[in-house]
Amino acid sequence: MRRRVYWLIPDLASARRTMDDLLLARIEVSHIHFVGREGADLSGLHAANLLQTSDVVRSAQAGIVIGAAVGAVAGCLAAFLFADAGEPPQWGIAAVLAILGALIGAWASSMIGIATPSSRLKRFEPAIEQGQILLMVDVPRSRVLEVERRLEALHPEAHLEGVEPNIPAFP
Repeated sequence: MRRRVYWLIPDLASARRTMDDLLLARIEVSHIHFVGREGADLSGLHAANLLQTSDVVRSAQAGIVIGAAVGAVAGCLAAFLFADAGEPPQWGIAAVLAILGALIGAWASSMIGIATPSSRLKRFEPAIEQGQILLMVDVPRSRVLEVERRLEALHPEAHLEGVEPNIPAFP
């Protein structure tokens, strides 16, 4: 299980040094994500992708739940309405429509979520717009304190902004 640690870094040069120090601490590049303001030069850094900067994952999860519920209700209604007289309802249609509803719900809501900025990053928007760079580093739970101390010692210009207890497994 990993924890996401947030840091605000004042400039690009400091962000590059921070990334180098994280690599020296044996943090994989795939677990280091930087977010800058729109159009900012993040060359030399592992920039966060849409999965980290949008609400696509949260939206897809909500779409699965809502779509499955709507599909299941529609399937139950169809099973009752289209049942032949004297025969039991065909419950398989409810399961098929629940699965189909979950798939359609996930797809539709993820299309909306990909265009929505991440609610997890909303609190950092003012600092990012002022030119600071947000570092999100995903580290094993056992190494959170070690990484925090290392960055505090090597980068006093950066500010620890907290640890997220549960990061999504996907992004």
